[in-house]
Amino acid sequence: MMTALSRSIVVTACLILSCFIVTNARIPSTLDGPFGPVTVPFGHSLRGNAVDLPDDDPRVRRCVRGFEPEQISLSLSASHDSVWISWITGESQIGNNIKPLDPKSVSSVVHYGRLRNPLNHKASGYSLVYNQTYPFEGLQNYTSGIIHHVRLIGLKPDTLYYYRCGDPSIPAMSEVYQFRTMPDSGPKSYPKRIAITGDLGLTYNTTTTIGHMISNEPDLVLLVGDLSYANLYLTNGTGSDCYACSFAHTPIHETYQPRWDYWGRFMQPLVSKVPMMVVEGNHEIEEQAGRQTFAAYSSRFAFPSEESGSYSSFYYSFDAGGIHFIMLGAYVAYNKSADQYKWLERDLANVDRSVTPWLVAAWHPPWYSTYNAHYREAECMRVEMEELLYSYGVDIIFSGHVHAYERSNRVYNYMLDPCGPVHITIGDGGNREKMAIRHADEPGNCPEPSTTPDEHMGGFCASNFTSGPAAGKFCWDRQPDYSAFRESSFGHGILEVKNETWSLWTWYRNQDSQSKVGDQIYIVRQPDLCPVRHTQPRSWSAFR
Repeated sequence: MMTALSRSIVVTACLILSCFIVTNARIPSTLDGPFGPVTVPFGHSLRGNAVDLPDDDPRVRRCVRGFEPEQISLSLSASHDSVWISWITGESQIGNNIKPLDPKSVSSVVHYGRLRNPLNHKASGYSLVYNQTYPFEGLQNYTSGIIHHVRLIGLKPDTLYYYRCGDPSIPAMSEVYQFRTMPDSGPKSYPKRIAITGDLGLTYNTTTTIGHMISNEPDLVLLVGDLSYANLYLTNGTGSDCYACSFAHTPIHETYQPRWDYWGRFMQPLVSKVPMMVVEGNHEIEEQAGRQTFAAYSSRFAFPSEESGSYSSFYYSFDAGGIHFIMLGAYVAYNKSADQYKWLERDLANVDRSVTPWLVAAWHPPWYSTYNAHYREAECMRVEMEELLYSYGVDIIFSGHVHAYERSNRVYNYMLDPCGPVHITIGDGGNREKMAIRHADEPGNCPEPSTTPDEHMGGFCASNFTSGPAAGKFCWDRQPDYSAFRESSFGHGILEVKNETWSLWTWYRNQDSQSKVGDQIYIVRQPDLCPVRHTQPRSWSAFR
């Protein structure tokens, strides 16, 4: 017979459970979808000029002396037991008579440990210098400071470590910083919060994005391309609002590489403590003499390329707890005969979903964006790779490039599909090129098919749809069914994986208070209904 006390306990438990259900019922999940398309009207007050941080802003000025480390950053290796630490020593140079520093003149050393004092472990790495040169009269050349990369190994999972970096023989060492390793890979082990954004630049909008991101206390930062926008400046430092038209007087687009140094200094307070993983965007191409490209991108960041078997800075993979991340390159060959595609096949085949249930991919230009800007620009990449990613059950795909926010329903080959991934466009970090506000499905906004390819994407694959509501047309005449939510605002997102089947995605707008949510949904995996290697899309009716 139930006592009064036991009845009270049961009633209390039921009330707590009811409260939990009611509270969480306010957040939809993909199990409730597909959702009818939603467009949040654009707030014209947000269209103000995107103002760059000036060269003399304290957050971008060089504050160290001699060969003391600056622009310190962390990045992950392929698994929790290894982390890369990167930094720069010495001053960069820009002008007509640059003299590169000798990278061997300063050592690359990290002292680290689980106690702040003493730091009883030591690791050494390698250093390099890169140049950005132009064989044209009137353009200034650039040479970087000495860039150092050191890999720490043998680390314990989900553990706080302290470190100092530099050259102890000069001596020129940094202050003591700290970071926490990723949890061990497993179906019940996840980083608490992963911050994601793209197309950052270095404007006052950027400072709001990063400020809000820091307040959300992420354990990992994912940046999906277009980082410093150094290529929007002449070599004299003058900014340009028009990437396509302001460089007509030079044979190739010049860049102002000191913007990379400004960006590294600005980001240091966050990424010296929280690992940052990046993938290249079109603004990282930065062509120079000899048709060399991506020099700054490939030199300034450390990538788990060798550890993940890609041996390329343009595509790689890594684990963060029970999540396997795949970072893909849209500006390097991706066709089925290319090295990237063959690597992707191997990487996907080696993923053990009992250990890392979640499979997340990221690259720069989106496949499913309904904005006029860059509309269907990455169609060649989608045609080559979508079936492979679908067959292995990729859960979420993050992209940037379009300076706005958009979340799709689960989609495959432009059709609603409960086994397709959720595509999220998050190119809203705050760069100087302003927001994308026009939609391709609005009257007069559908671009001519011949204008859609990006010169860097390789080919022309987008054509009129042959089936569905947009059959015979290049654009839909309404917001497409696969587009669940879109809004033109700057911001960032936070991914919180709760367990092997549920994750919470939250998008925060810059113009809101830090606690207000712009978009939120539980993304739910259905491994029993969507096993890997399916090549035929399923119908929603089988799941309702």
